[in-house]
Amino acid sequence: MFRLIKTEGTARRGVFTCPHGTVQTPVFMNVGTQGAIKGAVSAHDLVDLGCQVELSNTYHLHLRPGDQVVKTMGGLHKFMDWSGPILTDSGGFQVFSLSGLRKISEEGVTFASHIDGRRIFMGPEESMAVQSNLGSDIAMAFDECVENPAPYDYAKASCERTLRWLARCKAEHDRLNALPDCVNPGQMLFGINQGATYEDLRVWHMQETAKIDCDGYAIGGLAVGEPTEVMYRIIEAVEPHMPADKPRYLMGVGTPSNIIEGVARGIDFFDCVMPARNARHAKLFTWSGSLNIKNEKYKLDERPIDPACGCPVCRSFSRAYLRHLFVAGEMLAMRLAVMHNLYFYNELTRRIREALDQGRFQEFRDTYSRKLEEKL
Repeated sequence: MFRLIKTEGTARRGVFTCPHGTVQTPVFMNVGTQGAIKGAVSAHDLVDLGCQVELSNTYHLHLRPGDQVVKTMGGLHKFMDWSGPILTDSGGFQVFSLSGLRKISEEGVTFASHIDGRRIFMGPEESMAVQSNLGSDIAMAFDECVENPAPYDYAKASCERTLRWLARCKAEHDRLNALPDCVNPGQMLFGINQGATYEDLRVWHMQETAKIDCDGYAIGGLAVGEPTEVMYRIIEAVEPHMPADKPRYLMGVGTPSNIIEGVARGIDFFDCVMPARNARHAKLFTWSGSLNIKNEKYKLDERPIDPACGCPVCRSFSRAYLRHLFVAGEMLAMRLAVMHNLYFYNELTRRIREALDQGRFQEFRDTYSRKLEEKL
């Protein structure tokens, strides 16, 4: 399922195989929360943008159109016409972000739908059932994501509960995969490390989580308000305790520099809404830094967004045209901007893999980690 090809320091170059294909790692997963990339980008577009893995959200698809609907339609791959690998997150982050609209118990979480307010219960078994119906290649365990900072005692109790929930997820996942009507019998399960910003809790929780045989392991609950330096410190503390023969996933992170630094600290999988969200607000990434395409200085700029980019947008359109689309409020502005940013992120991880293959990742890191944080 996962083969480690080589390392450079802590950075890893690998190959991950799942029912719907082979993934070259490190990899950035393109976020299609409700089975679509926000910004009118389809699954067919993702092929042209170099996407390897699409990520969808358990919570949102459970509410609409309903995971039973997706199962009836043949699973998420068929529903959205995407033939590559899909990861579904457990819905835990979305449920716990509802704060006052939810109630946590040992069994799971009762919460109010953000759509119509109806009361819904989700626990480990329910999350596994929804993800089984969706038929994703990777299902994420149901966990509790606490906010940062969190009281130590609460974070500790939450870690212990998340560990118990993982054992229940594992048992139910195995049972569902064995059913004759299972959409994807080869679906894998990733466990999630929690512990807020407390190194001792993070290390203990990772050690205990690794005792439950999962197909991969994720670090969750970061990039939710803590300083970047703290996030890096937590990754460095957890990484030595993550099984070396399994893929490692840093959830919800992050900027181009975060991805480079995450790879340097031993991470294989990344996802983030940032490239699509920023694109919809006219912030575009380039190999010289980021820019706001709505700025007046681009009004007569004939150059592509990034002369060093080979995406479908940069091959065809000028900065001046894209600026005009944003200023005029045309929907095409968001579509083209999202396509460019997603291509950039996929190209970023491709270049990281190339640098690892050639033994020059540190050189790549030295060149781009700071540079990509700059604003043009």
